[in-house]
Amino acid sequence: MKNEVTYEKAPEDIRQGLLAAKEVEDVLPPPELLIPREETKKITITLSKKSIDFFKQISEETNTPYQQMIRKVLDTYTDHYAK
Repeated sequence: MKNEVTYEKAPEDIRQGLLAAKEVEDVLPPPELLIPREETKKITITLSKKSIDFFKQISEETNTPYQQMIRKVLDTYTDHYAK
């Protein structure tokens, strides 16, 4: 049997295992608010095969819709350059 470890400098209630767990307030928003819905507009766009293949490959690896990734890239570009 292994040696039992005692923590002599720990408070008595901890040493005796009497300390109860404290409930912590839930600070996370509900799931529907984690990713806010943005207004979108459907368009038709022709992209290079190379770009589509890239996003589809990453999509499979990350289990993320490739259209969503393309939209995020465009939004990031827009946020950076829009004044």
